[in-house]
Amino acid sequence: MTERAIRVVVVEDQLLVRRGLVELLELEESVEVVGEARDGVEALPEIARLEPDVVLVDARMPRMDGVELIERLAERYPDTATIILSTFDDDAYVFGGLRAGARGYLLKDTSPEDLVDAIRKAHAGELVLGGPITARLVAEVTKQPPPETATEGTGEETLTPREIEVAALVGRGATNAEIADALYITEGTARNQVSRILAKLGLRDRIQLALYAATRWPEGRR
Repeated sequence: MTERAIRVVVVEDQLLVRRGLVELLELEESVEVVGEARDGVEALPEIARLEPDVVLVDARMPRMDGVELIERLAERYPDTATIILSTFDDDAYVFGGLRAGARGYLLKDTSPEDLVDAIRKAHAGELVLGGPITARLVAEVTKQPPPETATEGTGEETLTPREIEVAALVGRGATNAEIADALYITEGTARNQVSRILAKLGLRDRIQLALYAATRWPEGRR
């Protein structure tokens, strides 16, 4: 049985960039571009009508920028994964988007293979962070206090040594598959451990866990 293609909507205000993304993704059999929009205002009704699996969102757009769009999508369509597309200098938009509920972000000069891979990972619930982007994220969050929902005493003391290892790897941007490879466990076990860690720490999702872990174990371990 053929697996259903991942339904994608591209939201980008620059026509050439938008059309380039659409044409690139249309070459991939596992991805189906079902719609496109030039900003958040135009995107909302299209997303409601098309019900995509993944939305690629430009960080900077007129009328409604990427962060506001992601906030609205997280409230209305929590099962729809969003990925921010950004230039390297859009830190304020990127960190705001991650906190708003984006599954990750990519630089606009990312390779076609990495773009498709990121769409697959986001659709599967993974956090998508490129190598240099992970370093910038860690550098930023270590300057700031941890999320209010994960204060000392809310569950960190109950984490097992293995769960601390898993959480630290999430903080470095590792996917479940990468965690499994690093710790010699199955991908399913890694996924289950991430779920238990979220419950213990009272965190909403993998994004919050990544921010939380990066402030405590930036080297990948306690």
